[in-house]
Amino acid sequence: MDDLEFINNLKAGSESAFKSLVKLYQSQVINTCYRFLLNKEEAQDIAQEVFVEVFQSIQFFRGDSKLSTWIYRIAVTKSIDELKRQRRKKRFSSIAKILHLDEISNWLEGGSKSDETILNKERNRELHIALNKLPDNQRIAFTLGRIEGYNNQEIAEIMQTSTRSVESLVYRAKVKMRENLKQILSNSD
Repeated sequence: MDDLEFINNLKAGSESAFKSLVKLYQSQVINTCYRFLLNKEEAQDIAQEVFVEVFQSIQFFRGDSKLSTWIYRIAVTKSIDELKRQRRKKRFSSIAKILHLDEISNWLEGGSKSDETILNKERNRELHIALNKLPDNQRIAFTLGRIEGYNNQEIAEIMQTSTRSVESLVYRAKVKMRENLKQILSNSD
């Protein structure tokens, strides 16, 4: 079955075509969401929302881009919306979360973590902090290019911008990431 026939089957509401679509793109969509959210369960939840959106909006797919690009654009948008929602929620988070009482209680109950696990967690946290300090458009371009492995043309299609803009965003993101990491590392000394 060619792409046009596949898309027409999706638009006609074919359950088997939709199942094939999910099977084809599910792991990639989850991975894309995970790169933004850094939480497996949240990424899976948002991926489900992505496929619901695809199912509900397939009639509006014009074919200006590849189907995969359209799906990833939805995944990126939903992930960013979730991050914004989390930031709003974080402003009002409980004192337990701020003080990491869940980790302390695990330790008090006899749970333990090796030094290497703690060190890796700290490095990932530092990278996440540096990444989250980037403006949204730089973070998206950087994440899609350097972490997800998309080329600049694909990123431009997903972000609905020019390739030159993507090149500029990625370059500025790399410079800013270096600055952010230097600042984080100097503050932790």
